[in-house]
Order: sequence, then structure tokens, then C-alpha cells
Amino acid sequence: MNDLPWLTVLWALPLVGALVTAFVPRAPGSALPKQVGLLFSLLTLAVGIAIAVQYDTGDGMQLTETHSWIEAFGVNYALGVDGLGLLLILMTVALVPLVLVASWNEADGRSPAAFVAWALALESFSIAVFSATDVFLFYVMFEATLIPAYFLIGRFGLAGRGRAALKFLMYQLGGGLVLLASVVGLYVVSADAGSPSYLLSDLQQLDLGTNTERWLFVGFMLAFAVKAPLFPLHTWLADTTEKATPGTSVLLVCILDKIGTFGMLRFCLGLFPEASQWATPVVVALALVSIVYGALVAIGQDDILRLIGLTSLSHFGFITLGIFAFSSQGGSGAILYMVNHGVGTAALFLIAGYLIRRKGTSLISEIAGVESKAPVLAGLFLVAGLSTLGLPGLSQFVSEILVLISAFDYHWWVGAIAVTGIVLAAIYVLWLYQRTMTGPPLPGDERHEVMTDLNRRELVAVVPLMVALVFFGFYPMPLLDVSNPTVDSLLQHVGVSDEAPTVADHAEEGAH
Repeated sequence: MNDLPWLTVLWALPLVGALVTAFVPRAPGSALPKQVGLLFSLLTLAVGIAIAVQYDTGDGMQLTETHSWIEAFGVNYALGVDGLGLLLILMTVALVPLVLVASWNEADGRSPAAFVAWALALESFSIAVFSATDVFLFYVMFEATLIPAYFLIGRFGLAGRGRAALKFLMYQLGGGLVLLASVVGLYVVSADAGSPSYLLSDLQQLDLGTNTERWLFVGFMLAFAVKAPLFPLHTWLADTTEKATPGTSVLLVCILDKIGTFGMLRFCLGLFPEASQWATPVVVALALVSIVYGALVAIGQDDILRLIGLTSLSHFGFITLGIFAFSSQGGSGAILYMVNHGVGTAALFLIAGYLIRRKGTSLISEIAGVESKAPVLAGLFLVAGLSTLGLPGLSQFVSEILVLISAFDYHWWVGAIAVTGIVLAAIYVLWLYQRTMTGPPLPGDERHEVMTDLNRRELVAVVPLMVALVFFGFYPMPLLDVSNPTVDSLLQHVGVSDEAPTVADHAEEGAH
């Protein structure tokens, strides 16, 4: 069973599903393409669970596959997962079927088969990114994700989606070109050292030299700052989430954008440890600006989807801050934040989509009194919002407290500024809820009287997210047990000595 190329199967399965879904024979109005796509996404989830069952939390990179691809350039088809990759892969394979269920009627009239096929293709390439251990393979898949993302934004969504898709693509391609220059630079350095190689394990052994390492770091970091996104390379984010469908926004913000922070951990810290520490003051400053600026701008938005997009700018600032604080709490908090942000923000986007579908508008100023007609929708929206602002007992609180501990350890004023992001989050979440859900309906709102609460299909898509928010809020150890060894390995590679806090075993205390 261990001889099976699990990771290849995992990323190939949704790609095959995308092709089958795109070309399956269908009658007009047939649900067959959506059913086939959902089936493939569930099969991918099953394979992901099988991989998680096999994973040994303390054994480094696992389920590795290495095959020569372009021998002259030292390129290999190489895959493997550690705790970081595994958690992001599991998040991906869990979110995609939920998005397909939530978006069941979202693409009707605009080729639902195409929507499902592009969603599966994006899932496939994202899984390949999170499992690539060859830098060139990572770059190829990194760029490949842009193809389905562009069509998901440009073909499905609101008026103005074409312009938003083009802006998204130009930003991402710009970052990709800079990344390509650094990837070529790695080839030159490894070839000069004797044997060209793009394998992560080989590149980590190279002595790059201070100036070379710093320049290569800048190229990688710039591309990841666009993808994440990080201030000031974030301006595509709000336009995209405002114009794309809520399901597309989940795929982009909760999965695709994680490639940026994943890359910071895997490649910036993994390949350029000295340069990462050298750049820390600038990166920490940009992370703090992202935290505060994203939250402030979100407060002033009148479009729900745009507001949620800008909150993610603030959250990615927290993740980046945790990464570059260089501590066990910060690293574990950042990885945990990636997963919890994906779950919480997916719930916000999907429930906001249900609301917009009922009201016919995404403008906050045109929505009021929802809880009187749809209490379940309002209640679940509140839970997702409270998770976003870091309420204790919900999963994002654990992530934020770990990142804040690392921020205060880094410097007290860094922690003090970061804390303001949580205060501002309370303002934009509670004010959004108050304006849209409470009070009487607006005069002349004809849709209010015929408004219905969530149906079974809609609940199937969001209830698992709610369960995860509560479960991991009270019991985050399954996630931390997987992420901690990866963080310890990265810190050791960077050369940072950091003693993680230990919790005494109550059984041992009783024995004494």
C-alpha cells in the first residue's frame, strides 16, 4: 500500500475529474456535470484522509516521490508532505466539495460544467503546489493555478468581473516573472556548485553567499507577497472578491492565497535562512501595516464581499507576522492561522452568498432585519464573524493568541500594534452584523417578506465549517501535533534557538 504514489493520485484525481466534467454528455439543464464533479471532489477528500491516516507526525517529509524530469537542468518530479503541506492539503480537499455544494445553483445559465471543471482544476494544481519538493515543479504549478483562477473570476460573477480578472492576472503574472528570475538564479548557483538541482533537499545544502541569497530571497518574497497578499501588493484582492462569486472567492482567498504564506515558510525560510532574518524588520513592518490598514479599510466598506476580502488582508498580516517572528509560537500560530482562516472565511463568504442571493444586492446599506426572517442564516453568520474577530472558544482565537505571544516576544510595540487589529476586527464584524441582521427591514424592501431561511443543501455546505470552528477552538492539539515538528525543523534550519513552552502532564503530577 505504501508503494502507491499517493500524492500523485491525490493531485491527478481532481484534474481527471475536471476533464470528465467538462466533456460529460449532458442535456440542457442537466445536473450531471455537477454531480460528477462533486463525486470526484469527494473521492479526492477520501484519498486525502487516507494520506492523513498514514502520516507520522514526527517523521519529517513523507510519502516522497522522486523521478527525473528534465535531467539536463536538474529538474525532478518530486513530491512529499510534512506537517505544513498536509494541513493545507487537507483544508483544500475539504473546502472544494463544500464550495461545489454551496454553489450548486451559482453558475446556472453560465455553463455550470465549466465552473465545476475549473474549480477541480484549481484544486488539483493547489495540491501539487503544497506537495512539490522540487522548486521548478513548484513554479510550474504555481503559475498553472492562474489559469483556472482567471476563468473562475472572469466568467462567473458580477458586472465588472472581466476587469477584476485581468487585474488579478496582471498582478499574479508580475509576481511570477520575478519568481522565475530567482528560480533561474538557483539553477545558476547549483550548477556552479558542481551539479544543477532544483530539489529542496539539495538546495538547502548550498552555500549561496550573502548577496546572492538576499537577492534570491527578494524575488521569492515579492512573488509570495503578491499571492498572499501583503501590503502594498494587495489591491487586486478587494476588486476580485467584490466581483467574483462567493464560491470563487473561497477558492481564491482560502486556498490559492495560502500558497503565498506557504511559500514564505517552505522556500524563504527553507532556502534563504540568513536573508529571511536580514529582511525581518521590513517584513514585520509590512505585516503590521497590513493588519491595521486592512481592518481600517474594511470598516468603511458598503459591499459585503469586498469587506470580507479586506479582512483577509488583515489576517494575512497576522500570518506573515507569525512566520517572521521566528519563534515556535509564531510558526505554529501562523500555520494554524492558515487553516482556521480558510475555514472561518469560507463560512463568511458562503453565508454572505446565500444572503446576497436572497436580497439581490451585496450592499450593506440596502440590507437590514434579516434575523427576523432567517434566524439560522443570521446565527451562523454571527458565529463565523465572531471567529473572524478571534472570540475565545472559536478556532481563530488560538491562532491569534499564538501569533500575538510571538509578536510581544519579538518586541513589545510590535505586539501592541498587532493587538489593534483585533480591536478593529470587533468593530467591522459587529457593525456589519448590526446593520444587516438586526432591526426592522428597510422601507420598500419587497424581498424581505418572501425571504426564506437556509435550506438543507445550504446547511450541508456550512455546518461542517461551523463544527470545525468550534471543535478546533476548544481542542486545537490535532492541528498543533502535525504542525509543531515542521516549525521546530524550520527554526533549527534558520538557526533560531527557541524553547517551546511545555505543559505538565496531569497524570505525572498526580504520580508525584
